[in-house]
Amino acid sequence: MARGKYKDSAQKDDMIFEDCGSMPSEPKERGEFNHERGERKVCRFKLDWLGNCSGLNDESYGYKEGKPCIIIKLNRVLGFKPKPPKNESLETYPLTMKYNPNVLPVQCTGKRDEDKDKVGNIEYFGMGGFYGFPLQYYPYYGKLLQPKYLQPLLAVQFTNLTLDTEIRIECKAYGENIGYSEKDRFQGRFDVKIEVKS
Repeated sequence: MARGKYKDSAQKDDMIFEDCGSMPSEPKERGEFNHERGERKVCRFKLDWLGNCSGLNDESYGYKEGKPCIIIKLNRVLGFKPKPPKNESLETYPLTMKYNPNVLPVQCTGKRDEDKDKVGNIEYFGMGGFYGFPLQYYPYYGKLLQPKYLQPLLAVQFTNLTLDTEIRIECKAYGENIGYSEKDRFQGRFDVKIEVKS
């Protein structure tokens, strides 16, 4: 992660950055997608929202202790407004998470059946304590209109992985306008292999 641009000191200019709250809210419209109005403001993002995985108190991001963190962000897509599931009763929605209509939820699990029991406890750190991406950071207006845009981040920490075993973990964003296809296996999801040595 390019932590430098997420430091508070890099987000001081009030002509570029604005506070968009500390709890998830609706998408923040900033006008038409043209250059006539010039650059648009962007939301600040506070690293301390990432808790144990912020890098502020542990520059190893948990790796030294065998409790690794991964930092997740969505690719920048011009004009994309994520549509979270409508409510927690949807079949595809991870029921282990607290619901917020202004969060695109993410869940990480063991990818294969043999991985599921080896993952152990997973902790999520994001804005307001929610497991996903707050909508006020969308839509993205592009490099010319938002050159200092900060994608919202979500940190995931694996605190009790089975030792000395390679584990495949899949993380998936749940959204009504995110398609999942075996042809593009990384659309809306990704997987990582992690092994913690004893």
